[in-house]
Order: sequence, then structure tokens, then C-alpha cells
Amino acid sequence: MHHKKDYSPLVLATILTLWLADKFGRRLLLIVSSSAMALSLLVVSISFYLKVMVIAFSLGLGAMPWIIMSEILPINIKGLAGSFATLVNWFFSWLVTLTANLLLDWSSGGTFTIYTAVCVFTAGFVAIWVPETKGKTLEEIQQFFR
Repeated sequence: MHHKKDYSPLVLATILTLWLADKFGRRLLLIVSSSAMALSLLVVSISFYLKVMVIAFSLGLGAMPWIIMSEILPINIKGLAGSFATLVNWFFSWLVTLTANLLLDWSSGGTFTIYTAVCVFTAGFVAIWVPETKGKTLEEIQQFFR
């Protein structure tokens, strides 16, 4: 599925460049442009080399929900609630897999903006509504929800 490319940012930048070139000079624009592109590409390169996303996922969202779920749920609902949580987790994994290419065809920047927003929402949700469970009994954890 191919969409017509939007060249308006390129056209606007080219028009702006004509004005900037007359105001600041060609050499400075080449230096600023090359430096900004190098910095942007360096950030992307480092992210790929260090596997920042994979490591960040593994340190938190990959394992912690399963650990917290085992600590937070009372015995009488642990099986049903754990099964439901697993179903929801796998449903959203499937949904991301299903829609990723569709979203990327729509907008690469938009796709990662959506993923960024979901991560920001998750961090806020955890900060507000998820208790620390390390070293606490079920009763102490349950107090958090009362």
C-alpha cells in the first residue's frame, strides 16, 4: 500500500533556505546542516548499536508486569486474573504486530509518536497507580488500594 508522498516540508525548507542563505551565507548553512544531520544519525546509530529499546523493555515492561502480577493478586483470583492479564498482554502484542506496517506506511514519525505517547502514559500510570511490591507482604500491598 503506497501513499502519495507529502513534499510540502521539503518545499517550505527550500524556500526558507533561500532566505537563510542570503542572510547568513552558504558555508554556515552547510556546516549547521551537516552537523545537525550527523547528530541526529549518531543518536539513531547509538540506539541501534546499544539496543536501547530492547534493553529498556527487558529491564521493565518485559518482566516486571509478570513479577508484580504474581505478588499483587490475592490467591483466590490469581489464576483467573493472571489468565486475563496474559490474554490482554498477548492481544496488544498481536495488535502492535498487526498495525505496525500499516502505521509506518501512514507516517513513520506518527507511528513512533504514538508509541512514545503509549510509553509516556505507561510511565505515568505506573507512577500513580502501581505500588512498589519489593519486600512487602500481600496485606501491605493491598493497603495501597484501600
